[in-house]
Amino acid sequence: MQKGSLITVPLAFFVASLSPVGCLGQTPSPPASSSPGGSPSAGAGDGLPRFGIALSAGTLGAGIQAATAVAHKSNLRFGVNYFSYSGSVTRSSDNITFNGKLRLESAELLFDQYIVSGLHVSGGMMVYDGNQGNASASVPAGQTMTLNDVMYYSSASNPVTGTGSIASRKYAPEVLIGLGNLLPRSSRHFSANFEVGVAFQGSPNATLNLTGSACVNGAVTGCSPVNSNSSIQANILGEQNKINNALAPFKYYPVLRVSFGYKF
Repeated sequence: MQKGSLITVPLAFFVASLSPVGCLGQTPSPPASSSPGGSPSAGAGDGLPRFGIALSAGTLGAGIQAATAVAHKSNLRFGVNYFSYSGSVTRSSDNITFNGKLRLESAELLFDQYIVSGLHVSGGMMVYDGNQGNASASVPAGQTMTLNDVMYYSSASNPVTGTGSIASRKYAPEVLIGLGNLLPRSSRHFSANFEVGVAFQGSPNATLNLTGSACVNGAVTGCSPVNSNSSIQANILGEQNKINNALAPFKYYPVLRVSFGYKF
């Protein structure tokens, strides 16, 4: 399934839920009967907020959310998030410099169940998890590097370069708890919401690919091409496994978010 489809399908269902007609070809239900005091009778759906929109910021990036009420204490929410950062970092464990971009992008579909006032629990899914990082890798000529606890020198004539990447599973269940309601059940239009939780995205997967020549006796002797030396390749794989072990805790990605919304 294409990335666009993963976002478009739940968005289409969400937009459809905002329509006053439940299904194509059906006529609207007659107005709910009122009690002698003029208020809707029990179980009437009239009066529920139809639509709200919010801007958010948190560990998933900057985002925009939209919501509709499906019951007196329940909302359905759809949101998209994005954040990008470019920079350079040298890992102290292997002395390899990575220069690249971290990108957070996701789409969420959430069901909010309110317990008391604005206190709510939310369950749902990242229907698209595009959190990833991509970078070029380099070790300056003559500088040492460590691969799987084995030290090498980057060749003076053919320095070590390469690429590194980190990617996540493309979907992730979510569980959140929060305070606030994008769709206040009152005459208020503005709202604030804070929530914290976790996305179960699975362990991120890192890959490390190096080229150039590595040397064992200084930067000019005992050198061999990285691509054709089975021992160096085995140590690159060992270093890659170390990176993946360090990333393992992020299989439970922390979600911390604050948002400010408006009910129409």
